[in-house]
Amino acid sequence: MGCGTWAWGNRLLWGYDRSMDDELQKVFNLCVENGVTLFDTGDSYGTGTLSGRSEELLGRFTQEYEGANQDQICLATKLAPYPWRWTRNDMINAANASAKRFGQNINLVQMHWSTANYFPWQEWPLLKGLGDLYEKGLVQGVGLSNYGPKRLKKVHQLFAERGIPITSLQVQYSLLSTAPVTDLGIKQVCDELGIQMIAYSPLCLGVLTGKYSQDKLPSGIRNLLFRQLLSSARSLLSCLQEIAQNRDKTMAQIAINWCICKGTTPIPGAKSVSQAQQNIGAMGWRLDAGEIAALDQEAAKVEKPMVQNIFQTQ
Repeated sequence: MGCGTWAWGNRLLWGYDRSMDDELQKVFNLCVENGVTLFDTGDSYGTGTLSGRSEELLGRFTQEYEGANQDQICLATKLAPYPWRWTRNDMINAANASAKRFGQNINLVQMHWSTANYFPWQEWPLLKGLGDLYEKGLVQGVGLSNYGPKRLKKVHQLFAERGIPITSLQVQYSLLSTAPVTDLGIKQVCDELGIQMIAYSPLCLGVLTGKYSQDKLPSGIRNLLFRQLLSSARSLLSCLQEIAQNRDKTMAQIAINWCICKGTTPIPGAKSVSQAQQNIGAMGWRLDAGEIAALDQEAAKVEKPMVQNIFQTQ
């Protein structure tokens, strides 16, 4: 499976406007042309009235694209362990439905989250279903999302007994969400097991882009969260801005490049060509050791970092 230095995380949620389709096609084309060929989504993205729209769009974009890196496009999706999915056949059926929306077989299929925190008995049949997909040749790779090191090792053993490699593990990771690495040690375990760590939300919902301030906050439920994050991360954001100015880069590019330097594959979202261009600008260069150390030091000082995903396991 081919992939660029970072991947495009595609989340089409409530409030999606179908008039965005043409712009998203341009975003997709620009990414692939520049070597970004791993596109991540989930069967729970674009649900409700949109009915799997995210997977449908990626499938259509892939079929209509002609140009550089065309044969390297990798479509990844995450299958949600919904309460009504109990058996290995349920996961096979879910994958088949996703493949139908894509218009092709899934390249990388992932368990969206572990049920270990609430229904641990539900998880194993679903994981066995993911393994069946690999053994039947219906997918090229199998991955996980929101798994901690202890749970990851158990799943790795389960798959290893069947000769099935785990390709990747997605966790929430950014300068404002370092706990999966600093506290859980997940990167070390991934390296030991030969698993690529994918960093989702590398820009922490946009907080690390410099777009927001105490005078410019989002409305609704994010207002209080962003207010706390911005206050707690003031020193980190200043450091990020200083490095960006010295590098003639944007804060977002520095934040994404930091993830790359940490050996992860970040998946920033992009809903416009300008956002995609900015993300692409994080490729092809690296922060030096001093810059990384400065950012690490400031990140460690943040007293109230981004809250962890409630499904993240130990």
